[in-house]
Amino acid sequence: MSRRSGLGRLLRRAEFLAVAGARRKTALPGLVLQTRQWRPAESGDDCLIRVGYTASRRVGSAVERNRARRRLRAAAQEILPLRAAHRHDFVLIARAGTNSRPFGALKQDLAMALQRVGADRKAEAETVE
Repeated sequence: MSRRSGLGRLLRRAEFLAVAGARRKTALPGLVLQTRQWRPAESGDDCLIRVGYTASRRVGSAVERNRARRRLRAAAQEILPLRAAHRHDFVLIARAGTNSRPFGALKQDLAMALQRVGADRKAEAETVE
């Protein structure tokens, strides 16, 4: 669990399947984002945002899949603590273009994906004002 960024981690397969079962997802050139809202009683974790990363063999070799997950993790550590709605689980899925996409564009993809699934805390604050 990464305490310095305030993000919890999804580690068990059941957690990933629960997020996939929520059917709230969007695909962009650099990534696919799946999300699910949860209640605090469902999780023993005290983090407000939990995230998991995955890359299939379509992304490439093991080295390329690991690089794609590292890039997703870096983008998530910059974007999710600032913009993601609390009490949500997120799964970031690497795509074939994740490694070739410029890092700034990858971060924009993640921010856009948050807006599309309705889990962008920044957009919620703007609509309230």
